[in-house]
Amino acid sequence: MSYVPKILIVDDEARMRDSLEFLLSNKGYKVDVGCNGGEAIECLNKDSYDIVLLDMVMPDMNGYQVMDYIKSQHSDTMVIIMTGHASIDSAVESLKRGAYDYLRKPFDFEQLLARVKNTIDQIKLKKQNELVSGKLEVTEQRYRYLVNASPDIIYTLNPEGEITFINGAVESLLGCNAERLVNKHYTDIIFKEDIDKAKYHFNERRTGSRATSGVELRLKTSNNDRNPEEYLTVELKSMGIYNKLVNEIDKTFMGTYGVARDIGDRKRLEVQLLQAQKMEAIGTLAGGIAHDFNNLLMGIMGRISLISHDIDLNHPHYKHFKGIEDIVKRGSDLTKQLLGFAMGGKYEVKPTDINELIGKCSDMFGRTKKESRIHTIFQKDVCAVEIDQAQIEQVLLNLFVNAWHAMPKGGDIFIQTKNVTLDDEDVMHYGIKPGEFVMVSVTDTGVGMAEETQQHIFEPFFTTKKLGRGTGLGLASTYGIIKNHDGLINVKSKKGEGTTFNFYLPAVEAQIVKQLPDDTEDEILHGTETILIVDDEEIVINVSMEMLNSMGYHVIIARGGKEALEIFKKDKDKIALVILDMIMPDVGGSYVYNVLKEIRPDIRVLLSSGYSIDGQASEIMSRDCDGFIQKPFNMIQLSKMLRKILDK
Repeated sequence: MSYVPKILIVDDEARMRDSLEFLLSNKGYKVDVGCNGGEAIECLNKDSYDIVLLDMVMPDMNGYQVMDYIKSQHSDTMVIIMTGHASIDSAVESLKRGAYDYLRKPFDFEQLLARVKNTIDQIKLKKQNELVSGKLEVTEQRYRYLVNASPDIIYTLNPEGEITFINGAVESLLGCNAERLVNKHYTDIIFKEDIDKAKYHFNERRTGSRATSGVELRLKTSNNDRNPEEYLTVELKSMGIYNKLVNEIDKTFMGTYGVARDIGDRKRLEVQLLQAQKMEAIGTLAGGIAHDFNNLLMGIMGRISLISHDIDLNHPHYKHFKGIEDIVKRGSDLTKQLLGFAMGGKYEVKPTDINELIGKCSDMFGRTKKESRIHTIFQKDVCAVEIDQAQIEQVLLNLFVNAWHAMPKGGDIFIQTKNVTLDDEDVMHYGIKPGEFVMVSVTDTGVGMAEETQQHIFEPFFTTKKLGRGTGLGLASTYGIIKNHDGLINVKSKKGEGTTFNFYLPAVEAQIVKQLPDDTEDEILHGTETILIVDDEEIVINVSMEMLNSMGYHVIIARGGKEALEIFKKDKDKIALVILDMIMPDVGGSYVYNVLKEIRPDIRVLLSSGYSIDGQASEIMSRDCDGFIQKPFNMIQLSKMLRKILDK
């Protein structure tokens, strides 16, 4: 009677357990089930299993704990991870802990059966390899069947390094005919830069002084002659063959046998993890630089506002002051790009008609870039989206500018909106929830992009423009802004066929807020109330105090959180509003805000920061904070914000 593989299913979801048990039992496998980690360990103590299908998230213990137990007590049992919470980190960690494979929920049953069959084949191969060490005896015919059924490359070399046997996996992995490789030297299929590493590894096998160990090598594919950079990354393990036991003296080296496993998927996971860590580190650096730079710009912007306020429009230097102010605004726009990439947050979120916003942005862009013809295809009943309008305007302008650069001789830009539904499969790689979305599509008829360029298009500082012609921050900040709105963005392009960017924003059921026209666009609004400024930057304190004094306000200064609380406890009844910096060395803005509200619940607070709103400030805004103003700001902007808060 043939051996029936035993499989243990461990999942706390009853429907998943029952479905897998029914499927695998019908395929001839012997199946047991457990609903948690404790039951899994009980089953393993009573019986032995070839495979454990293991859910990562369970109520009593997680999958890693069960894996550790299996590794220590049942090392021959193969583990396939099943999880609906897969990430790059968890996948890499599972493989490091000894999992043979992993599946991301939801998966189709054909995919599961293929993975199970592959694992069973590996178990058979492992047992077959034990034959070579004298642990088992099987016939040559069965040995060759198992070896040729393996998805890994299995080979033997003679003492000169010539291939004496290689299984059929080399054909599917490298595209090479197995029979034609026999009698060729192993260096014929080693990537040229890895030949020295391979020689060192195989020379070690001659001595017998080291146990078999894995080495990472690149193997040439059949397309290597046409594309010298094409290769397959494998983990190669090998062992020397001798006419006597390894520990005996006067033994003769007879050759080498070993296995080469494709680790391309694992390497890609590691690269993605490193890329994510790099993006996070650069984002932190970019946010810090933008914060400090905005504080410097605040000093310049504030003093220009003060000078411009005190001179006549006909003054010979007035246009120069306005020119400096424009330059500061350009510098502020650059820091907004940095903050957008750093995912700094949304701070003026409101339900919005995306068609109206796109229409306004495209009209403005079309007036300045008349060589680009803009066509809009709007869904009439498009859902509302809850967005920071200024940031989404920045996204649209970045995409319009990108399209314009791709069409140096002019062309067409097509903008489309559409209500769509994204399911689990659509969003599984983006870390967002499925549901109703509004899709915005921006298509150009430009030069298009190569596949390699598309892989790097959202990376910070990546640009295809000549040195000095672009910052490489536009699409990076676009990516950060859309992600921070719980959306997703992707790109489709071919060389010579144009480019399409699609971004998706969550739809909301809310009344759209219409922005009222501002009748005081260039007017500085005055007041007489007492205002407490809390900031640790002397540049910001001095210029803010002078601006407020010129508007008629009484000003109290606090150069840190502790000092601010001491002053407020003493003068709480006469202070009408607090301008509060978020990032301070002694006590942070969040703590100061909480204590201010405890002392006097009706105190009005205006948050001010060189960062855009991050998680901390956004959380304060959700607790009925009165407003947020981002540095650098001028007198007009500050005066309007103060009156908006104080007069409501």
